[in-house]
Amino acid sequence: MTYQIAILGASGYTGAELIRLISGHSSMNIKALGGNSKAGQRMADVFPHLRHLDLPDLVKMEEIDFADIDLCFCALPHKTSQEVIARLPKDLKIVDLSADFRLREPAEYQKWYGNPHAALEQQSEAIYGLTEFYRDEIRGARLVAGTGCNAATGQFALRPLIASGVIDLDEIILDLKCAVSGAGRALKENLLHAELSEGYHAYSVGGKHRHLGEFDQEFSKLAGRPVRVQFTPHLIPANRGILATVYVRGDAQIIRDTMKNAYIDEPFIEVLPFGDAPSTRHIRGSNFCHIGVVADRIPGRTIVIAALDNLTKGSSGQALQNANLMLNINETEGLMMAPLFP
Repeated sequence: MTYQIAILGASGYTGAELIRLISGHSSMNIKALGGNSKAGQRMADVFPHLRHLDLPDLVKMEEIDFADIDLCFCALPHKTSQEVIARLPKDLKIVDLSADFRLREPAEYQKWYGNPHAALEQQSEAIYGLTEFYRDEIRGARLVAGTGCNAATGQFALRPLIASGVIDLDEIILDLKCAVSGAGRALKENLLHAELSEGYHAYSVGGKHRHLGEFDQEFSKLAGRPVRVQFTPHLIPANRGILATVYVRGDAQIIRDTMKNAYIDEPFIEVLPFGDAPSTRHIRGSNFCHIGVVADRIPGRTIVIAALDNLTKGSSGQALQNANLMLNINETEGLMMAPLFP
């Protein structure tokens, strides 16, 4: 069976990444591409790297007949997404890539994103889209909320350790580097080449980053008590990739064994040999996440490092992985491509 797919926000980075992935999918056909700001244009003109594909032109959302659509990906900006999804057919399967449905409590959404939630009915049915940990719920979901790319990376490094109780929950430091595509395609002065290249910088320092809402929600749920990590993100002059370096108190060998056992059957999570550290260059363009565990020189302290591609495993690849489950397709379909190197 071939499922008909719509992508809203197809003119952005995550929209283009979805198209790239779905183009190699045996059971999905892209039926409609929504992109209000570039409506009427061909995808070959918006993204020349996709010119070899036979794709529909970009249209306004109002022009899409959702009666013909089996599943819709929403790759829209925060706040816009909730307003659009509230107007979509109630029986349509949706994978949302924005932040609008990630936080279960509306008050938490308002705290981190600065405005009241405008789609409370849809919020109540949304399933958090970290596939490896919500697989059963995602299979039966109508609406899945994709995670933040930073939040996904930190969770892959920490969830098994928090769940198993092998680290001190009050001493977690998460230092994260993210490539510039994580900020989206909109023009911003601080993301110009001359402003960003030849250096990198911390941002949202001191607990201001919005993905902390996801860490608080997920880690506290796992632990059964409040867990607050110390988190500092950095913007690096690279196009793709996230590298999370996590400092924890706990035995390194136990931590590595715990991580290996947790992910032993996961097709996209690779735990490296003890002492090896991953690199973003080894996961670029793929749906894989590499995790390394290294013993610190200070006894009882351990360094956990996770690397993934923010546009793929951190966003569009995760979205397709979830869509496969929702449509009862093999979870890995369209996602087993090897990383790009060099």
